[in-house]
Amino acid sequence: MAEDKLRLGAVGLTCRLIHGAARFPSPEVLAAALAASGTEMITVAVRRLHLDGDQRSELAALDLSAYTVLPNTAGARTAAEAVRLARLARATGLSDFIKIEVVGDEETLLPDPIATLEATRELVAEGFTVMPYCSDDVALCLRLAEAGATAVMPGAAPIGSTLGVLNPFNIRAIINRSPVPTIVDAGLGSPGDAARVMEWGAAGVLVNTGIANARDPAAMAAAFSAAVAAGRAAYLAGLAEHRPEGGYGASSPKDGVPAPLASATR
Repeated sequence: MAEDKLRLGAVGLTCRLIHGAARFPSPEVLAAALAASGTEMITVAVRRLHLDGDQRSELAALDLSAYTVLPNTAGARTAAEAVRLARLARATGLSDFIKIEVVGDEETLLPDPIATLEATRELVAEGFTVMPYCSDDVALCLRLAEAGATAVMPGAAPIGSTLGVLNPFNIRAIINRSPVPTIVDAGLGSPGDAARVMEWGAAGVLVNTGIANARDPAAMAAAFSAAVAAGRAAYLAGLAEHRPEGGYGASSPKDGVPAPLASATR
């Protein structure tokens, strides 16, 4: 377990919980949650860093050098906007990583699959370490991997919904078939959700709202971190096979058990 690291590009992460940085009640609460989670990678919206203006970033109090920063293109509506934000983040020396987010539907905030694939291809060609956020579309995840994505990040549910895994079949299919790591992103509402996908073999999870909106974000961050570690350990240990037909006798050997007495005759 000590050598079990999530490899993303040139980075190896011991903690497989990627932590969001939005919607927290205060910078102090965010800092406490990050510390409690033990996370090594945080995702930050490029737009919230105010890199292209004079406004002071609300994240300025954080020591970003303590983490591997995964800038994201939240708010982009087109592939061109996502590419521009990625270039802006890299030009400041922030990171070569980029999480592509392109809004396809304003109401649900579900991502645009065509624009996501287009931006992935372009940014991979420019040398970025690309991790696209996408819907739980198996074929799309395979195409993103073919385009050079370092990892695919399918949502378990609409972003910010905390509804948990709405389509277990598709998430499991992506985990099993993707040639690059699958990091389940968006919609995870409880540590149990995180443990579940990790038991299936997900390489990691990204959680924001489930932590930020908790009554005690720091305690919830610690709970998510523990759940991710437990789910990963269970996956590596190998879960016992399901036996829908029963078969309880398998856990109770019958050797040496005396045969039942014959019924008395009358």
